[in-house]
Amino acid sequence: MRHLRERDVRTKSRLLKTGATRGRILFGRGSLFYLLRNHFYIGKVKYKNEVLPGKQPAILGRAPFDAVQKKLTEQWTAQSTARNGSDHLLTGFLFEDTGHRIVPTHATKSGIRYRYYVSLPHLHGESKTAPVGSVSRIPATDIDDVIVKSLLEHFVAEREKPSSTGTQVRDIKVLQDSVSRINVHQDHLAIRLKAYDEETTDSTHDHVLSIPWRKPPSKKARQILLPHGILRNEVRPTRIERRARLVSAIARGRHWLDEVVSGSAIDVQEIATRQKCSVRHVNMTISLAFLAPLTPMSTAERIQASMAE
Repeated sequence: MRHLRERDVRTKSRLLKTGATRGRILFGRGSLFYLLRNHFYIGKVKYKNEVLPGKQPAILGRAPFDAVQKKLTEQWTAQSTARNGSDHLLTGFLFEDTGHRIVPTHATKSGIRYRYYVSLPHLHGESKTAPVGSVSRIPATDIDDVIVKSLLEHFVAEREKPSSTGTQVRDIKVLQDSVSRINVHQDHLAIRLKAYDEETTDSTHDHVLSIPWRKPPSKKARQILLPHGILRNEVRPTRIERRARLVSAIARGRHWLDEVVSGSAIDVQEIATRQKCSVRHVNMTISLAFLAPLTPMSTAERIQASMAE
């Protein structure tokens, strides 16, 4: 799909009787999957569950077609197993305030798996071309807990559910029976509950449960923690060796900054290669060159923060 998008390969354009056109859009996963599954290219036609010989000549050999089908089947089976065994509770229920679906995804760092819900335009790299909602990426654990807690409180208060424990609320079957849609807004979550009256089938009679909510910050604030009951002026002074390391780092940062400004070093990557360190380390060291004069207490705090980094 990335290969086709980089070359701006789009779907076929169709002219409707009304004069409007359809198609000429970038290939998504679904359309590309359908294209690769199409038996038409090997001279056959699929009708219902049967694959019959067609009148059109084959434009693709059978061997590569079968190889592609085998790979697609293996990937589809693996994805289905992962999806069915996924702990993303709200899969299929979340939508942006602009209407786009929010789907589950994850990232793995240092062997730890972090779960997220991401809007489709954001996931497909179309955030700049498609209108996206106010919230496009959400930590899964956070919103799962909020939804479960709110539904539990609602069910217990209204006595519409016999359970008062979160174990049954976390069952996907309970969500399917009680929730039709969850719209994610910047300042609240709108949970659309299905109508419980058996005579009412119109979705317009659904009850909307609004929950105050804000997306948690993507970066956690860092602060220096002092022991309980200890005043700031009672903290022991900075050790001489730590102060020396700080002064040396400031001098090194100023030297590297002068190299970049004067042009003797092309960029920080050249300095990192020469010093055999990371670009992040060079950038952080250069930032020390912009420090204002510090009081002894502030110096101690700066050193502690630097050591924490």
